[in-house]
Amino acid sequence: MKTLLRPAITLFVLLSVVTGIIYPLAVTGIAKTLFPSAANGSLVEKGGKPVGSMLIGQNFTGAQYFWGRPSATSPNPNNGTASGGSNLGPLNPALADAVKARIAALKQADPSNTKLIPIDLVTASASGLDPEISPAAAEYQIGRVAKARNLQPEQVNALVNQHTEGRQLWLFGEPRVNVLALNLALDAK
Repeated sequence: MKTLLRPAITLFVLLSVVTGIIYPLAVTGIAKTLFPSAANGSLVEKGGKPVGSMLIGQNFTGAQYFWGRPSATSPNPNNGTASGGSNLGPLNPALADAVKARIAALKQADPSNTKLIPIDLVTASASGLDPEISPAAAEYQIGRVAKARNLQPEQVNALVNQHTEGRQLWLFGEPRVNVLALNLALDAK
């Protein structure tokens, strides 16, 4: 038994040190060297203080800001520790009620807007933390934001165009607008 136990414990300790200490430190060091912003959470700073992350949606509710996708994390919106979808199916009355409430809130915020409401403004993503909206969702909100900020819609539209990112590697995903970056650019204007 001793002949089996000693090598097993030695191997356990050795693998624990390699996989639990050396490997994570090496990967973290490489990531911080090659991708320093992403390795630190892609934090955005304003005035030397972090105001958000480019990777996690923010809960903007003021008329002067672009609104992101609804968050499926509850009770606190965009809570990274509660990431996950609502798991409500398309026939679930709770989902239908939530979408109706979101449509009503958008119409109340901008009663003169008669455009079709983009789906990403009334449905949450699978993670519930999306930091981006579609260009159509941003375009839908231009009038409300321009009016609240006393800007011309063309000025706001130009900012939306500047912050619209294309497909990744010209192939993957869809064009998108990071809501935090766009709202910070509006605040700077």
